[in-house]
Amino acid sequence: MIGLIQRVSAAQVVVDGAVIGAIDAGLMVLVCAEKGDTEKEADALLGKLLSYRVFGDDAGKMNRSVTDVAGGLLLVPQFTLAADTRSGTRPSFSPAAPPDEGKRLFDHFVRQARARHAIVATGQFGADMKVTLTNDGPVTFWLQTGPSR
Repeated sequence: MIGLIQRVSAAQVVVDGAVIGAIDAGLMVLVCAEKGDTEKEADALLGKLLSYRVFGDDAGKMNRSVTDVAGGLLLVPQFTLAADTRSGTRPSFSPAAPPDEGKRLFDHFVRQARARHAIVATGQFGADMKVTLTNDGPVTFWLQTGPSR
């Protein structure tokens, strides 16, 4: 599983002109399931995401997690993170999980996040989403879990 996390002061997802998910300060996370991923990889990614220290402490060092600061999570499905861009000028999406499996794992990820964190909003799997955010810092990290990682 891949999670591209961005520390934000605000973020939202719009589908068909309506806001379907929004947070104030916290993490906006683009989430992607790769072929071969299971609930194990999803749970490992969520655990890392919730404890990843990207928020400043009293000394200004990145020592606090989204859990520590009670920030929001905006989880947005994005299969394009699995793109293979090593050759040519058109990405291949063959490393991504098939859509039904990707949706199943994204839904599992969201359920687990809601069970473990107070503020969770989401995008919509398979929808044409308009995502806006104010990246705070900017602070952006790529997290990845998988059987061989």
